[in-house]
Formats: sequence, structure tokens, C-alpha cells
Amino acid sequence: MNPGTGVSVVVPNWNGMAYLPECLSSLRKQTFERFEVIVVDNGSEDGSVEFIKEAHAWVRLIALSENRGFAAACNEGIRAASGKYIALLNNDTVVMPRWIEALSNAVERDGKVGMAASKILLDPETREIDSVGMLIYPDGLARQRGRGEIDRGQFDDSGEILFPSGCAAMYRMEMLHEIGLFDEEFFAYCEDADLGLRGRRAGWEAVLAPDSIVWHRYSGTSGKYSSFKAMHVERNRIWVAVKNFPLSWLLMIPFAALLRYLFQLYGGITGSGSTARFREAHSIKNIFFIVIEAHISALKKLPLMLKKRMAIKRVVPEMEFVRLMKRFKISARELALKD
Repeated sequence: MNPGTGVSVVVPNWNGMAYLPECLSSLRKQTFERFEVIVVDNGSEDGSVEFIKEAHAWVRLIALSENRGFAAACNEGIRAASGKYIALLNNDTVVMPRWIEALSNAVERDGKVGMAASKILLDPETREIDSVGMLIYPDGLARQRGRGEIDRGQFDDSGEILFPSGCAAMYRMEMLHEIGLFDEEFFAYCEDADLGLRGRRAGWEAVLAPDSIVWHRYSGTSGKYSSFKAMHVERNRIWVAVKNFPLSWLLMIPFAALLRYLFQLYGGITGSGSTARFREAHSIKNIFFIVIEAHISALKKLPLMLKKRMAIKRVVPEMEFVRLMKRFKISARELALKD
């Protein structure tokens, strides 16, 4: 592949041996020809590195000595990439043959497009949707657009989205050079929201590529309702807001968070939504301490996040950015009471 002309697929991996064979095999079946695959291994101890060396020598392997987190692994892959575009892919996915081609076509259509989202499905037979872009809640939490719906073609246009899910997306390298890479302080979760909002604020557009279809075994590596995930999501959503939100939205964060907590409490009591599923594995006391731990961790690095906020490139005027976020806003009810 000639540097700067093709696509670099970056696959972060941490103990993903159960998923790598199908994921990498599906990448070999792509209709798009000018691409490379870079797997960045985060200190796996399950034989992932040995498997890639033995069974997939065509893959560029970057083996880190320890688990440095999803964001850092992505950045290592991006820095090593030679493509004009970065296609980011979770290891617990299987991509359809036109995945890269469809993403590339979506980004190539307009030089202003910096990001493209895949149509991510949870089940290839029922066609239950995981994500067709992302939505935002006023306390910093992001939620998958279309999640839980059955794909009947209702999203089969290449229209504008707020930003893509980092599970399966394409980013223009030019945009990444301009706005910076993933924030490694996040370690894992919400880093795609931070990057996406920075890109939008800098004037880059984001679109859906509905023909770039991916099957995602949701949270296959880290666990769907793990305390690790819950703490990092709750902490990182605060950093997303502090770094990127317009001032008017920043002032709403405590009230928006309180409203979400109330809906989540209701969901836990009535057995509705993701809170109820999380409650099946964790006590109320455990959930309370996770939230407290997340806020303490967030506050410790609040000065750093404010400093990063000042460094963000702002091309889109404040009011225009507010209107954009309102267009892709999710309600507390939907966020809390849907799985």
C-alpha cells in the first residue's frame, strides 16, 4: 500500500483470543484492496500474540508489554499507520465484505467529512441494531443511535450523524492530525465521544455509511455490566462534558445527571433498562460506591481537563454547536430505561 493513499484498519486487542479468528478472517474477505491491518495487543495473556504470529502473518502486530487501555492502543496503531484513512475496529466484531469499501466511499464523497459510522448489528439474523451513530445526553453520556431497534432500512441513508461509535468507524487522518488522537487519560470508554465532539467543533462533518455492516458481540472483552466499565463510563462522561460542552450545557450537568440517576433508580426498582441488568450482578451499595469512585477520580484530573478544553480548536460557533448537539440529544428516560 502506498503511504497516504489507502486505509489502515486498527484493531485494539486485550485477551480477545476468543474473537480474533473470526474478526481477522472477515477482514481478509474485504472487497476493498488497498488496506493494511494493524493489531495492537495490550499485554494479552491468552495466546493472542502467538496466534496472530502463527496464523495471520499478514497482519502488522504491535505487542505492548502491558494493558495501556483502549485509547492508548488505538493511538499506537494510528501512529504506525500509513493510510489516508483510519478504520477502527473492535476485536469482538465480524465485518461484512464491503465494510471498508462502504466506509471509504462515504468519507471520499466530501472533503469536509472527517468521520463515518458503520451500521453495527448485535445479531446478523434478527438484525437488531447496536449503533448507527451516537447520541448525546446533557451530562456527557453518549448512547448508541438506533440501539435495540430491528433494522428494516430505516437508517439506510448516508445522512449526518453527531459522531460514530469507536467500535467500527472510519476517521480521516487529516482530521486526526488537526485535532489530536484519542485522550489516553480516559483509558477506556467515552474516548470516541470526546474525539467525535472535538472533530465536530473543529468543523469536520460525520456521516453514516449504511452499507458498512458489522456484527458486534457487545462488550465481549470487558463484560457488558462490569463494575470496571461502569466506573470508567461514569468518570469519563464528566471529562467529555468538561472538555467539549458549550457553557450553557456545562451549567446543566448536575441537574441532567440527577434526572438520569432518578430514572435509573426507577429502572432498578421496576426491572427496566440497563440499570436493572446491572443490578442483577451488583448490590445497591456497590453501585453507590462505583458512582462515588468515578466522581472522585474525575475531580482529581479536572484541572487537566479544563486545560485541555482551552486547547480545543473551535471553528464552529457556540450557538451552532449547541443546535447540533440538540439535534442529536437523547432523553434521560430513553438513556436509563432502554437496555
